[in-house]
Amino acid sequence: MFLKTVCTVVGLAVAGSVCHAEGTAKGAPDILILGDSQLTFGAGVAFTEVLNGMAGSCGLKDSATTGVIGVRSSAITSWTGTTKTAKSAICDVDPKWKVNAGAYGTLSQGENPYIQIGKGAQFQFCRSGTSPLQAVFADGYYAPDLVIFFMMGNASERWASDPSAALQDARALVADLPPDQPCVFMTSAPPYKEKTVRERRKAQDNISAAFAKVGRRCTFVPGFTSQTIAENQGNAANFRRNASGKVKDPFHPTEAGARRFLKLQRGALCAAIRAELGGS
Repeated sequence: MFLKTVCTVVGLAVAGSVCHAEGTAKGAPDILILGDSQLTFGAGVAFTEVLNGMAGSCGLKDSATTGVIGVRSSAITSWTGTTKTAKSAICDVDPKWKVNAGAYGTLSQGENPYIQIGKGAQFQFCRSGTSPLQAVFADGYYAPDLVIFFMMGNASERWASDPSAALQDARALVADLPPDQPCVFMTSAPPYKEKTVRERRKAQDNISAAFAKVGRRCTFVPGFTSQTIAENQGNAANFRRNASGKVKDPFHPTEAGARRFLKLQRGALCAAIRAELGGS
């Protein structure tokens, strides 16, 4: 069953309506990956390749499909927020580019991966009064066998400075998931600069501890390991550079860099998926 839109008139004298999605979104995958701009600028393609390659192993069925949505400056707080301000990173139109996300795998829109959340039948996550994450799962819109969250940078200062904020975010994410939804939470790849790596390692420690306190609802996979840090920190080859060779984007590994990161993480990711889904 594909998506249909239901519209309800608001009030008696309001020239407008509130629309929400019912049914299954076209292209809704077996494995849904949600996250931030690292998915948009390289990791979305890499994740699709890796997960498609895992089909038939790691607890995944042979026919398992993968869909990826990465939204610019998003964090758990924006995915679980219910006010316009709280979910602005998900729902506001980018003033410059007019799009704020990238979609890959079964959710791909063709050669151009960039889309605007809230526009198009597959991306109706901006219902009034609910969080984007609640909207993802509402009415069977998306019903994946597994959801994987891949994010870090936009919350790193918040988590590094305040363990209670990390716990608050972990609880909010778990609360917005369907009760029996298998879930993996993976922190995204290390950046180029050592100072940023230090902050994000502390943030990872705090969000890892937070998920441990919340209980077994999402299997946690640390993106920052000795191997992944050694691969990315100070390694210009994994980041976008200008004509002189200087790194111009120290936060988002390239597509090739994302493939290297996920190659290092494949074992841990496979084990986490198996823990959530069972099987061999």
